[in-house]
Amino acid sequence: MTLDFYWYPKCGTCRKAKKWLEEQGHELNVIHIAENPPSKDALKDLYSKSGLELKKFFNTSGQKYRELGLKDRLSSMSEDEMLTVLSSDGMLIKRPITASGSKVTVGFKENDFEQMWT
Repeated sequence: MTLDFYWYPKCGTCRKAKKWLEEQGHELNVIHIAENPPSKDALKDLYSKSGLELKKFFNTSGQKYRELGLKDRLSSMSEDEMLTVLSSDGMLIKRPITASGSKVTVGFKENDFEQMWT
């Protein structure tokens, strides 16, 4: 089974996650998140399958997140507004996002990956 793997190649966490998945024998459909960010509809689908709060999809340590003052704005934004902002710039999205069928992980924690992807 091929996993969709949204990543940013310069991100150390993304490189660790990619290496871990490949070591487990997964084939990856690698997608550069800054060059080809997921559409609003794709993000909505990933979000609904993840079981996570939509806020967890934001790269809170990113420069763009700080520039847009999203820390203070997220709590008053609607789901639709958050999805619109996320889809506007791949650098706003927490990475990597790994997805297959109904399973989605955001970020890389080895324990979560072991539970989801082995």
